[in-house]
Amino acid sequence: RSEEAQAFARVDHRARMAIIAEVATEREAELIGGARYGPSDEAGIADIGLLVEDGWQGIGLGPILLDELLRAGEQRGIREFSADELTDNRRALHLLARYTSITQRTTSGGVTRLVFRHRADNSLLASVS
Repeated sequence: RSEEAQAFARVDHRARMAIIAEVATEREAELIGGARYGPSDEAGIADIGLLVEDGWQGIGLGPILLDELLRAGEQRGIREFSADELTDNRRALHLLARYTSITQRTTSGGVTRLVFRHRADNSLLASVS
């Protein structure tokens, strides 16, 4: 478990990147979301992960984190990304369908794997509602 946490926290700002969102509280900063990419098993594709705390969902934070993460990857030469989502996680699948260009979708054993690119029109945030 500790090794997994260390691997997740380790970034090199090239093949592995992490972006966090936090809000200031009276005592300290509170982590409310994060996005991360890292190498996948497929050459040239980076796996992503995205998490927004329950109380902060539905206000546009997910699309902002996704956009920033994909832009950071593109700036470092990454053109394709992937995500494995539970097939019943409609919110995550909708987010990716709405704000990326999906090039491949496969479903097996209750998991949907998406391969996608950052939208070429760069209007991702203009459509956040």
